[in-house]
Amino acid sequence: MTNSKSDNREYSATSLAKELNITPQDTFNNLQALGFIVRKDSTWELTPLGISKGGIYKHSEKFGRYISWPESIKDFLSDDKPGQSNSDITSTIIGKHFNVPVTRINSILSELGWIKKHPVMGWEITAQGKRFGGVQHKFSATGAPFVKWPNEILNNKILVMNVEETQGQVSKVGSDNSHSTDDQSFREKFKAEFRVKDGHYVRSKSEMIIDNWLYDSKIIHAYERKLPIEEDLYCDFYIPTEKVYIEYWGSEEAAYLTRKKKKLEVYNKYNFKLIELTEKDIANIDDVLPAKLLDYGIAVE
Repeated sequence: MTNSKSDNREYSATSLAKELNITPQDTFNNLQALGFIVRKDSTWELTPLGISKGGIYKHSEKFGRYISWPESIKDFLSDDKPGQSNSDITSTIIGKHFNVPVTRINSILSELGWIKKHPVMGWEITAQGKRFGGVQHKFSATGAPFVKWPNEILNNKILVMNVEETQGQVSKVGSDNSHSTDDQSFREKFKAEFRVKDGHYVRSKSEMIIDNWLYDSKIIHAYERKLPIEEDLYCDFYIPTEKVYIEYWGSEEAAYLTRKKKKLEVYNKYNFKLIELTEKDIANIDDVLPAKLLDYGIAVE
């Protein structure tokens, strides 16, 4: 018995992308996540696992060498399995919805602390991600982990805001100030008037010292990043590489201490990594901050 034409059909990454209605780059990323290919210099190379799944090298007069895949490879790239709800969506679908590459979506979800990179391949759900409905799954072929989300995630204010920011838009999400919070009132009262070395403005001389210290130490950081929660709260500083927040407590006024208490309750509620600094710490920042950062695996050169 001979194989049908469909059984003998071969696919490049571009033709797979058309079949699966995703971008060629997402196709390469998914094949890499499965462990079928690896990036070497400027080319993609087959792994032994990729070869075992039918991947072969071919040559095109127009495009040069490329990898060809059999029809069966589509079974590995489809992360929907029998019995699972179609309402569950993946990072790829989220990316298509926002017109953002899946790699950037995973990066955003990681920066929010909802997923984390698996030591070998794929992505794992975090406790924070579970709060927003994320569920851990695995590719049946390789065991590589990935996360599925409920459809409602597409309307999540935190996610939408971060996607809009990465697209260079001024996010309109959460711009309604009809429900002013203590945190908003504080930020309105104390204007950001102190310019730091990396160009933006902070609200006090102590914050300027912290920001400049992070800049001089080549530690990537953000100032006044909204916490990835429904509550409308902002941290003083955020280090995205290790998802560490820094709060500087600079006042002993009653209203300020009330605000401090509420913020600490939120940090504890979501089990966020938090570094607290006081005016005394600022005077010894070269000794204090490196030690506190090292507690979270951030080494200062």
